[in-house]
Amino acid sequence: MGNPLIYLLPIFHLLVLLGSSVNAYWPPSPGYWPSSKVSSLSFYKGFRNLWGPQHQRMDQNALTIWLDRASGSGFKSVKPFRSGYFGASIKLQPGYTAGVITSLYLSNNEAHPGFHDEVDIEFLGTTFGKPYTLQTNVYIRGSGDGKIIGREIKFRLWFDPTSGFHHYAILWNPREIIFLVDDIPIRRYPKKSAATFPLRPMWLYGSIWDASSWATEDGKYKADYKYQPFTAKYTNFKAIGCTAYSSARCHPVSASPYRSGGLTRQQYQAMRWVQTHNMVYNYCKDYKRDHSLTPECWR
Repeated sequence: MGNPLIYLLPIFHLLVLLGSSVNAYWPPSPGYWPSSKVSSLSFYKGFRNLWGPQHQRMDQNALTIWLDRASGSGFKSVKPFRSGYFGASIKLQPGYTAGVITSLYLSNNEAHPGFHDEVDIEFLGTTFGKPYTLQTNVYIRGSGDGKIIGREIKFRLWFDPTSGFHHYAILWNPREIIFLVDDIPIRRYPKKSAATFPLRPMWLYGSIWDASSWATEDGKYKADYKYQPFTAKYTNFKAIGCTAYSSARCHPVSASPYRSGGLTRQQYQAMRWVQTHNMVYNYCKDYKRDHSLTPECWR
C-alpha cells in the first residue's frame, strides 16, 4: 500500500502555497489597535450637518450621505481640537464613481479662510473595474488662490472598500500625524518644523462632493449623473483628544502603547509593508515638484 504521507504531501504543499499567497497581499499585524482604546461617539452628540441636510440620513447608527445633480453633503464636529484621535468606519459605493470624493478630514478653513490647515483622508472615485485610490494629504496655512502646497501620498487598498465597513483614522498630536486603516499605520508625518506642521485647532469633517476637475486620473473621467445618487456610509465615529478649550495639562493621544507617541517596531513593519506594496504616489518622490517648498522631503 505504501506510505500514505506520500499522497498527503502534495496537498500540504498546495495549502502552504495558498496560505502564503493570501498573506502576501495582506499587511502583517500591527500588534496594537488604537481604535479599541477609543469609545464610539453618537453622531448627534458629536457632529452637526454642515451642508446638504436633505442629502443626509441616519439609519441604524449609520449615517448615509449622498451626491446627486442637486447637491452633495457634509458634516462637522461640534468641538474644535488641538490634538486627538479621529476616525470613522466607512463603506464606499461600488461601480462608476469617477469624479466623486468621499472624505474624512481635519480642517480650520472656516476659522482661517484663505490661510488654513488641513489633514485629509480622501477616497478618489473610479471607473468600472478599477479600485478606489485613498489619498492622504497635509496642508499648512494654505490658501485657496492656487498657492496650496499639497503633500499627497496615495494608496491602493488591500481590500474592497465597497464590500463592507473599514475603519479609517487620523492621529494628530504636537509631534506627528499618523494615518491608519483598520488600525494599520499607513503614513507618519512627523513635525520637522513649526512652518510645516499644523498647530492651530481644527474640526473633524466628512463630506461627499463633485471634484471632477481632478479626482479621477487627473480629471480624465468626470462624474456621470446617470449613476446618481453616489452614496457613502459612515458609522463608529470616534473623536477624542484635547479640545481647543482643554487645559494645558491635557495629554495628547498616542497611536501606540508609548505615552510619548511614535510607533512600535511592529507598527513600523506593518506601515513599511503597506508603503512597499500599496503606495502608488509619494509627493516627496515626484521630481516635477518644487521641493524647496517641502523641506520635510529633504534628506
